[in-house]
Amino acid sequence: MKSEYQRKGSKLSQPSSSFYDRAKSQTNLQEKIMLLIPGFHGYKEREIRRESDKLLRNQIYQKLSSAESQAKDTYRSLVNQGINDTWDDTDHLMARLDRVVERINHSEYGYAGFFDVTKVKEPDLDRMMDYDYQLLQMTDTVTIAIQGLKDAVDNGHVQDAKGKISDAMKAVDALETAYNGRKDVILGVQQ
Repeated sequence: MKSEYQRKGSKLSQPSSSFYDRAKSQTNLQEKIMLLIPGFHGYKEREIRRESDKLLRNQIYQKLSSAESQAKDTYRSLVNQGINDTWDDTDHLMARLDRVVERINHSEYGYAGFFDVTKVKEPDLDRMMDYDYQLLQMTDTVTIAIQGLKDAVDNGHVQDAKGKISDAMKAVDALETAYNGRKDVILGVQQ
């Protein structure tokens, strides 16, 4: 997955920039004065980028949590209707989705301590934000697929459920695969 960062140099892509701009606009007067101190500016810029990425990942987490709730509702509906040939697949979908949701919720913030061997600098943080924005777009695909499954079951089209479960599983698998490459992209290992 090629990020906007890689296409545009070290500048944030437009969507990622909106998260950065939102975090930067929340800088108070004292922090703005402190930005004039040599050395503090770079530190604060990195901190703002980390906070921006945290906001972005929180949005991903919220969307996936909502999708997970819909998947659970759909599973209960299938159980209540006695349609047991889809229970295992739906249960597997919920388990996979739960794993991805929790990994994203607890993912790293792009922090590297002073004595850490690997330093995370602004271009790395920019790359992380661009990559996480792409994960946000993939989250929409997961949400749409699970909504399609829920709609099919709720509208009595249970014969379509197996195909909709498969579509949702493919979307979750693609998101998980992309998420697995996140750390390599942050560190610049994967281009």
